[in-house]
Amino acid sequence: MNINVVIALVFSVFALGCAHVKTEANLHTKEQAIEEESVKMMSNLEIIKSTYEGNSSEENGKNLRKHLSKSATWKEADGFPLAGVYIGFEEISQKVFKRLSTEWTDYRFVVEGYVDAENRVFAYGTYYGTYNETGRKFSARVAHLWMLENNKIVSFEPVSYTHLTL
Repeated sequence: MNINVVIALVFSVFALGCAHVKTEANLHTKEQAIEEESVKMMSNLEIIKSTYEGNSSEENGKNLRKHLSKSATWKEADGFPLAGVYIGFEEISQKVFKRLSTEWTDYRFVVEGYVDAENRVFAYGTYYGTYNETGRKFSARVAHLWMLENNKIVSFEPVSYTHLTL
């Protein structure tokens, strides 16, 4: 086989590979654009509902991650074992959700309803769970205040008037 034919074949294969990569990149970009467009079409209330009403806690977590601003603040109530302010999904995931799953048994928030107030959405209901360190069960009425800007969650804060004795 002539060297020029071999070089031409190599370049053809390389060009096909590049075209394939470019096509996959374009598809990925199109998929991202479709997802971003669907997010833009969601109301703030729909965004917040998606963080509670998925088929599993994993789905709720994925929806939270998708809709959370990179610099979102998450404030856990003073007096609660997780008290503090956390910024961004990774810190929230590690310092809130991971701890809830390891320090509590059957910890959950049961939503009873929502109040949509433009860039604020309230979810209200009741916390339930057992604190592993003491074995004490608790329930507490609570409202979650979510703030959103440009279809992104920028802050979260639970509001509860229950004194926790754990």
